[in-house]
Amino acid sequence: MSEWVNGGLPDPAYMAQRIAACEQEIQKGIIGQREIIRQVMLAMLTGGNVLLEGMPGLGKTRLVSTISKVFDLSFKRIQFTPDLMPSDVTGTNIIIKNEQGSAFSFERGPIFANLILADEINRATPKTQSALLEAMQEHTVTVGNDSHALAEPFFVLATQNPIENEGTYPLPEAQLDRFMFKILVHFPSREELKGIVALTEGSQEPVITKQMDSDGLMAARALVNQIPIADAVMDYLLNIVMDTHAGNPYIKEGASPRAAQALIRASRAKAFLEGRFNVSFQDVKETAFPVLRHRIILSFDAVSEGISEDDVIEKILEENAIL
Repeated sequence: MSEWVNGGLPDPAYMAQRIAACEQEIQKGIIGQREIIRQVMLAMLTGGNVLLEGMPGLGKTRLVSTISKVFDLSFKRIQFTPDLMPSDVTGTNIIIKNEQGSAFSFERGPIFANLILADEINRATPKTQSALLEAMQEHTVTVGNDSHALAEPFFVLATQNPIENEGTYPLPEAQLDRFMFKILVHFPSREELKGIVALTEGSQEPVITKQMDSDGLMAARALVNQIPIADAVMDYLLNIVMDTHAGNPYIKEGASPRAAQALIRASRAKAFLEGRFNVSFQDVKETAFPVLRHRIILSFDAVSEGISEDDVIEKILEENAIL
């Protein structure tokens, strides 16, 4: 089947097959966690950043490394620590001596790659965390008076230890809002744990091969952006976001407009991965949790009653149930 159709857009069926092959290849290096892999794929198809939260040792770093191999993307890992400085992330101007004298030259930091793994991002101070804000939103880095464009595609996949852990700094709301998804990584089942041990402690690592390049990924993203949303589905989506501001006793601060934008993009990507060229109510419902859980701030009542963000989102979805 031809990769392209009239007008220069990718052929939907062909690109869906390519993305499915990418998912299967990622699963060769990651035991279980199929839903997490799917959600990361949704974000990549829409250019969104992802925050992965879970205890250490659950394979978050391995997942990101495997993705970079499957899509043949340049990959940099930044280990966030309390003594990490913003210039250690973005880069800095250095003085270069030449025949004409001295001049400033920009030394690029590790942020200049397609895929950035911000490992244990909440172990760095807020000052260093904020070094990612411009890169995550505008895909540029400004040092001094000069702005430097980042290569496309550009993604930040950050790992975060649960905030109850010692030595962590909560991410500010402005930075959380720049993550399209917050994905919870849970401890594996007994069978999955057995498979993980066999995979990682065996004598031979699985061979991960390239399935798509950056141009293919950008082409798939262009196709996702063309998927229409019916008025009724859009109203349903907007009602969900607005209900986080509707005087809910369990919500102190509701979701931002970025939440609606992320929900639209995620729903389109989910429809595409399932071979549909239209967005359904179910697409919106299933992507609401990773889109909204980090964008609402719980009230004191919710915290004192042990109610989680997912509990609040579930209640909002029940109140907006489609008959």
